[in-house]
Amino acid sequence: MATHVLVPVDESEQSDEALEFALSEYPDARVTALHVVDAAEIRGGVALESYSPESYGNLQDKREERAARTLERAQARADRRDRDLETVQMVGTVVHSIVSYASGHGVDHIVIGSHGRTGASRVLLGSVAEKVTRRSPVPVTIVR
Repeated sequence: MATHVLVPVDESEQSDEALEFALSEYPDARVTALHVVDAAEIRGGVALESYSPESYGNLQDKREERAARTLERAQARADRRDRDLETVQMVGTVVHSIVSYASGHGVDHIVIGSHGRTGASRVLLGSVAEKVTRRSPVPVTIVR
């Protein structure tokens, strides 16, 4: 049985369901909720013609505030179940950050929500859950 479960969280219903699954299915495990602030999203959010250090900083601050709210929601879910939850925020590429965290922190299972993309949107955008599953050094459960 898993002793340390990592649950990547974002603002989606699917990640909420993944966290609920992990909290209920792994009652004796340490559970960590990880939110990754996508560095590419921060850089891409500032138009080149309007780029200034201030605009970049403001955008990054907003992303980090959203991340804090996401992790607070995750903590509230754990509190309602009377469970401990470790929360972690990272800045980087999403897939790399998830896999890197799992590799470096004694994680032995990842539970991740699937956004259920199919067809063209999956081809164009890729699937974070699929990429994590392919690159993960530990078993992955995908919750739909």
